[in-house]
Amino acid sequence: MLHSALLVTLGIAITAFMSFWSVVFSIFPDADNKIHKVANLWAKILLLICNTKVKVIGEENLLRGKPQIIMANHQSDFDILISLAYIPVQFRWIAKKELFAIPIFGAAMRSAGYIEIDRSNREKSMHSIDEAALRIRRGKSIMTFPESTRSRDGEIKAFKQGIFYLAIKSGVPIVPVSIIGSGRIMPKRSLRIKPGQIKLVIGKPIEVKNFDIEKRHELIEQVRDAIIKNYNSRLEPGALNIKDLKSEDI
Repeated sequence: MLHSALLVTLGIAITAFMSFWSVVFSIFPDADNKIHKVANLWAKILLLICNTKVKVIGEENLLRGKPQIIMANHQSDFDILISLAYIPVQFRWIAKKELFAIPIFGAAMRSAGYIEIDRSNREKSMHSIDEAALRIRRGKSIMTFPESTRSRDGEIKAFKQGIFYLAIKSGVPIVPVSIIGSGRIMPKRSLRIKPGQIKLVIGKPIEVKNFDIEKRHELIEQVRDAIIKNYNSRLEPGALNIKDLKSEDI
């Protein structure tokens, strides 16, 4: 536990340092792209000091030079680091409003062009979706965890609908991403950090042009099924498969 406490303390210090410089970089042209590169370095440093290794599978499925919406399952805070460090395209997060309240770190997120979403307020949430759509029209990709919260038992939970409104409205493909093993590195509601190996599986893009709002549930199922399928196909022999429960309206 002492080892984990030291890692957390060091991680906080590195985060504060990198966040400060991200805010400084915000005054320069093309600031959001520069800050994303800082975030990429920050994530790689934290994964290195935590002795977390990541194997990337399917990198060729990412769209180069085109906007996309990247959706991943969510088991640990380490999912953020893994995504920033090993998804090799520029993207902007849609993140819960509480993260933007963290001193310096929240300011760095705003400087990076990340989008704040208030899930407790439908009107503000839809405004965030409109803001994300504007970023996509400007050529930016978006990254999100459609479960909206970390899974404690490893099961991939039902997906929130809002991000799929964005996908249908913008018309850009969804790239499904399966993160395998992060729950063992740092489980939900725990500060204990264990070294380990992660797999980041990038699936084939899913076109949304044939879907409208009335067919959003079919799109949700297709994306969720792709994430589950890729997750289960890359598990180590003998590991338990994710339970394939149907998504629900939540």
